[in-house]
Amino acid sequence: MRPPTHILVVNGIKVRRPVFVLAAPHSGADLLARALKRSPGFHVTMGRAAVAHVVHAFARRPSITRRGLGATRVLRDAMAESWQILPGACRECPEPCREAGGVTGTGPCAAPDTVARFGDASPDLLYSAPVLLQAFPDARFVQLIRDGRDVAADMLTDPAALSWFRPAMLSDEAEFPNAFLGVNSAENVDRWKAMSTAGKCALRWRGAVRLSAELRRELPAEQLLTLRYEDVAASPGETADALSRFLETRVSRIGLYGRSAPKVGAWRTRLRSEDAALVEKVARQELARLGYR
Repeated sequence: MRPPTHILVVNGIKVRRPVFVLAAPHSGADLLARALKRSPGFHVTMGRAAVAHVVHAFARRPSITRRGLGATRVLRDAMAESWQILPGACRECPEPCREAGGVTGTGPCAAPDTVARFGDASPDLLYSAPVLLQAFPDARFVQLIRDGRDVAADMLTDPAALSWFRPAMLSDEAEFPNAFLGVNSAENVDRWKAMSTAGKCALRWRGAVRLSAELRRELPAEQLLTLRYEDVAASPGETADALSRFLETRVSRIGLYGRSAPKVGAWRTRLRSEDAALVEKVARQELARLGYR
């Protein structure tokens, strides 16, 4: 049962129908965030510390999210802090957020009198989706799906992503199933620790897309839009139009033409043959279900 509706007010603005971008690592969430940040009326944040700490706590210990309204309040308060529009606020934003907003100074990247919609595209926000829905019952969710082999290729060159694969991540206090790392039970911990990094990347992608599939079953079409990264990269204009219809407001096309956007199918030259084979073995079922051949 959902808690009573709570109207959050940030900088004198009522938060209505906030937009949350959900995806596995390196699946294009930053590209959509850039488009939203550069659209009229939007104030979208990415990876602010207040949100990142809460999101990763929930991802690593899912039981926290089932402790009544406490988790809902914590996440709502973290979003409110992240969305504050204050002088110098952008100094606290990570570089991807600053770049997406075109910020060159101290900011802020938005003016209160121009903001009508709030949003967030922080990494690993996917694992907090149920709590976000409790905190913001009228929220709109946009999730991206990308070929797990391309995701693995990008993760293997990202120190931040690889830092989650330390053996200590699955200590005696770890909870299972662990969707964040893609480990289903405690019996599989030793296998996970012995697995190559490419295999761990595949497990993490597999766990994320399974959560995405659950959201598609649970949320109505008016609240959830699922996009393929490959379609976004091939047809940015059509993607912007689809987002505009879904969010009932104009979304910038310019922001989707990211020069640094990862290329589709690059895994064929970036992954070693043995790594590609392992990723395909670990994620075979999900790759096939999603049409990645």
